[in-house]
Amino acid sequence: MTKKMWVVSAPEKPARPGISVRAPYGLEIVESCLDCPYRKERLFCNMAPIAVQRLAAITAPSTYPKGATLFVEGQEPRGVFILCSGKVKLSTSSADGKTLILRISDPGEVLGLAGTVCGRSYHATATVLEPAQADFIAKADFLNFLGEFGEAALRVSQQMGENYHLALAEMKTIGLSHSATEKLARFVLEWCAEHDSGNGQVRANLTLTHEEIAQIIGASRETVTRLLSEFRRKQLLQIKGHTLIIRDKPGLQHLAAS
Repeated sequence: MTKKMWVVSAPEKPARPGISVRAPYGLEIVESCLDCPYRKERLFCNMAPIAVQRLAAITAPSTYPKGATLFVEGQEPRGVFILCSGKVKLSTSSADGKTLILRISDPGEVLGLAGTVCGRSYHATATVLEPAQADFIAKADFLNFLGEFGEAALRVSQQMGENYHLALAEMKTIGLSHSATEKLARFVLEWCAEHDSGNGQVRANLTLTHEEIAQIIGASRETVTRLLSEFRRKQLLQIKGHTLIIRDKPGLQHLAAS
């Protein structure tokens, strides 16, 4: 069952256009797709005003705490979630309890697309990694919306294509890498890539546990802990609380290519 933790009503005086005052979990809630300041930056939301108006009519803002589950692998699809803020991990588990994190979703992604569009069960479990806004759209409303607006259907096709390429890249990383050291170095570089301005040290927020990193690269938690200690000792990186700092990018790139 989806844990719907909080539904926010429209405020009388928003702090910024389209954004309310801070809600539970320290989030700023986007009240309406029509007023969202990030709409032009995100693939699915960057549509003609008439389509966005219809999208807003079938969507309600909802917030979730860290650890909340949006949907579970094998569950019959009830609809999709538009991730407006925060991060969500998509994972799959084996019968013996082993877990593999397929990818980490960023704001702007629509979660649960494949199951909802194809009429099959959700292929992964979606778990909130940090407080997030994820707006739910019921299956029937979403499919009707796609049938009504070809532009929206195109955006869905583009995202599903991107998800396919990400899945292939993940398979290559796990299946073709020769060592856990190579996998971890590549993970660190990819995690920090969007924060690299090319001017010295790279800093990024890392909210994942060692266990979750292990589930991403297909290694054990003990291996990840040991390798991170080695990386720190070699001054390749530094970790301060939830902040990951790359100190020697060429050194990590050498390990990732080895």
